[in-house]
Amino acid sequence: MDDSEKLARACAEAAADKKAEDIQIIDLRGISDFTDFFVVCSGTSDPQLKAIAGGIRARVREDFGHGAYSEDGAPASRWVVIDFAQVIVHVFHHEARSFYLLEDLWGDAPRIPFEEAPPGSA
Repeated sequence: MDDSEKLARACAEAAADKKAEDIQIIDLRGISDFTDFFVVCSGTSDPQLKAIAGGIRARVREDFGHGAYSEDGAPASRWVVIDFAQVIVHVFHHEARSFYLLEDLWGDAPRIPFEEAPPGSA
């Protein structure tokens, strides 16, 4: 597993720690020249989107020693994008995610298996 995949998995795990839903790791290596992975997840409220994004930023800083290169959106916009260069994380409100269908745009890209912890196992 290379560094970008480790970063993508860490972002997914951090999202899961904040109870994000439907976490997908999309492998864009060989398909995209601007990033290696998308991590896409959903939350059900603005406070949860804020918690998910904050948890991801904290985990990357702790485990990898750097922050995001850029970030756009806010929980109130229902879509937060955190750019770590090799990995771009999309944190959606579930309604916005079903509207934009980002995963469908990259439908040919392979998915990296990610198992969310079952409820009550944390």
